[in-house]
Amino acid sequence: METVEKAIEFENRKFSFKTTSDRIMAAREAKDLILEVNELYKEKKDAKLMDLMKRLTVIKQKIEKRLKGRPLTATS
Repeated sequence: METVEKAIEFENRKFSFKTTSDRIMAAREAKDLILEVNELYKEKKDAKLMDLMKRLTVIKQKIEKRLKGRPLTATS
């Protein structure tokens, strides 16, 4: 269950990204953790693992949203 422990640690980590590079690395780490937990879920079908994946996905989406930034508004 080392993967689950890493995922929970990632979930509880304080996110204060100083650079875009930090955000990219965090998004990649979240993706890797989600995929690892998914492999465990395929074997065990534990609902707790699914909940963990969902929470990690929300964190990953927030990071990616911040990476994309605000859309430019067209002035006409």
